[in-house]
Amino acid sequence: MVTLAEVARHAGVSASTVSYVLSGKRSISAPTRERVERSIKELGYHPNAGARALASSRSNIIALMVPLRTDIYVPVMMEVAIAVATTARAHGYDVLLLTGEEGPAAVRRVTGSGLADAMILMDIELEDERLPLLHAARQPTVLIGLPADTIGLTCVDLDFTATGALCAEHLAALGHREIAVIGEAAAVYERHTGFAERTLDGLRAAARELGLRLLHRPCEGSYESMDGTLSRIFDERPGTTGFIVQNEAAIDPLLSLLRRQGRAVPEDVSVVAVCPDQVATSASVRLTSVAIPAQEMGRRAVELVVAKLQGDASEQVALLPPELTVRASSGPPPS
Repeated sequence: MVTLAEVARHAGVSASTVSYVLSGKRSISAPTRERVERSIKELGYHPNAGARALASSRSNIIALMVPLRTDIYVPVMMEVAIAVATTARAHGYDVLLLTGEEGPAAVRRVTGSGLADAMILMDIELEDERLPLLHAARQPTVLIGLPADTIGLTCVDLDFTATGALCAEHLAALGHREIAVIGEAAAVYERHTGFAERTLDGLRAAARELGLRLLHRPCEGSYESMDGTLSRIFDERPGTTGFIVQNEAAIDPLLSLLRRQGRAVPEDVSVVAVCPDQVATSASVRLTSVAIPAQEMGRRAVELVVAKLQGDASEQVALLPPELTVRASSGPPPS
């Protein structure tokens, strides 16, 4: 392993000069800095993380809390996590990934141990029990998601309220009046997960304004659960001609069951999904959809938390506007 002293000898400077170049604590002339940086690169020197942390009181680590539950679509969570990791690395930070369902205990572990300089939290509930601890923490924090009360918090998310409204407006403009919403698993609503609740709020508000009849049914996403959910929907609302799906696992079962029932998409029923583009475009019918901007959310969260680490004390809520892409799955209802 190359040492700091070896870098200093190679560059023809003192060890303290190399240390100042690495830490930025003192101004070093451009020629000297370039010489040191060239030696660091040629020798393949990597500063000892523990020594750097002791010297700077910084770990250069961002903790990312991603509770991996069986009722969430893990690929989207992982896409956000990868965007966080790559963006953090570009800013000189590594990421500590916490995937357990520990809630406040995980926050206490990070804030109490100094494991990380900052935190990014995902899977935010409207009344998230982690939030009181964040207000008292010294580490800067950014939420990917919105709780009910955002005062004193910095958050980034897709505007799911506008997303729900946009889906309803699209089907209403095509002439649909009876719409069913295939939602996430029941447990997602039971713990009042923010994105699911806000999508429903947007759907219901738009339905009232547009005179739509709206029926919401949670679904586990399996073929069997989708079969039962679909049967109940048509039993309750036989005139249903539009479906809005916010459950990636339910998409393929829904399309398969509609086909088995002899209901053509979009000639008999239209389907609009809130899902990643790759899910929408790989379905048996290319779906009209609102994409989940996972990479953008991860990137923005890191930029916000890095700004806080650099002294920006402001709090903000950054909502990304939804974009609906029309594909083959939506059209006018049958006459």
